[in-house]
Amino acid sequence: MDNGTLALMIPVLGISCGLLAIIGGVFVKPMFKLRERRLEIEAQMIAERAAQYASGTGRIEERLRVLERIVTDRGIDVADEIEKLRDAPLN
Repeated sequence: MDNGTLALMIPVLGISCGLLAIIGGVFVKPMFKLRERRLEIEAQMIAERAAQYASGTGRIEERLRVLERIVTDRGIDVADEIEKLRDAPLN
């Protein structure tokens, strides 16, 4: 390369770097902000869905506790009733 070509390349490279910085600021930065916002919204939706599942699980656990209480409270009575039915004569 001769000095004329080198002297021409320096301003061209400087302008190119400036244009890349402007393009990055105008197009790339907003694109990353948009992507970040989408991820935030998606995270909120997932958190809401998890809360709904947790609420549903809580209701199911409460119903299961009630059923367990019914079975354990009446467990002996149910066993006695079954034995009485076994001992009862068939008509």
